Amino acid sequence: MTKGKSAAAIAPLVVEATNISEAWARIYLHILDNSGTEIAPLVLSLSGFDEDSRLRESLDALLLRKDKTSIENVAFTIFPERYWLIARGDRARLFDLYENTFGRLQARNRNSNGRGLYFQRMTMYDRGPCEGNQLEWIISQYNSREGVRRSMLQATIFDAGTDHVATAQLGFPCLQHVSFEPTSAGLVVNAFYATQQIFDKAYGNYLGLIQLGNFMAKELGMQLARLNVMVGVAKFERISKSDLDLTSVTETARSLLAADIKTQSEAA
Repeated sequence: MTKGKSAAAIAPLVVEATNISEAWARIYLHILDNSGTEIAPLVLSLSGFDEDSRLRESLDALLLRKDKTSIENVAFTIFPERYWLIARGDRARLFDLYENTFGRLQARNRNSNGRGLYFQRMTMYDRGPCEGNQLEWIISQYNSREGVRRSMLQATIFDAGTDHVATAQLGFPCLQHVSFEPTSAGLVVNAFYATQQIFDKAYGNYLGLIQLGNFMAKELGMQLARLNVMVGVAKFERISKSDLDLTSVTETARSLLAADIKTQSEAA
């Protein structure tokens, strides 16, 4: 491709699903069954948030075998679910717990976390109201009065002052921005990625965003209704499509989608 020119306009791959596992399976199998290793752009819309334990366990086992981060730990970078359980529904305690332990989290894996974590950027942005806690600002403003402008309900991760660097490879941040939209059906969460790794990060990304969405929905007094994820370039990297270790994951993903098709056919 000529430098300075983008590829011809490509229609996005739009994936609609009713649970996390189905969503990831559709994206994964699209890559496997078509040429190339990228989807650009990818639009995912989730209206249900359950998981298929077989697919998650199969993928997690492969991630462990390839020395990659587990699904749960990827999700933790977006929302620290286990801290929320410790906090027992007290968001101030959650924020304090996270802030007090962030230094240790960062030091534990300086290579991956040296530039920060997503939840840290959302709650410890280093400037702005609420001492840089964007989530607290959104929640407190929404709950304080009627008619809050909708553009207020957004949190940024990308920081031009920190992240506009000329480094050839930059692992963080891929997630750029999250917005929250209260509707009559419940809270809609919109997440924007410049790039996303399908194999080793996407499933955990979706899980973390759902956990974040559930947290925000609770604090805003509603249910989570939908998650929309927009990805500029979704990449299948860090493992070859022909790697035989993918066999179990592939078979489980195909079985899951076949069962979904059968269920839909019987319901029609």
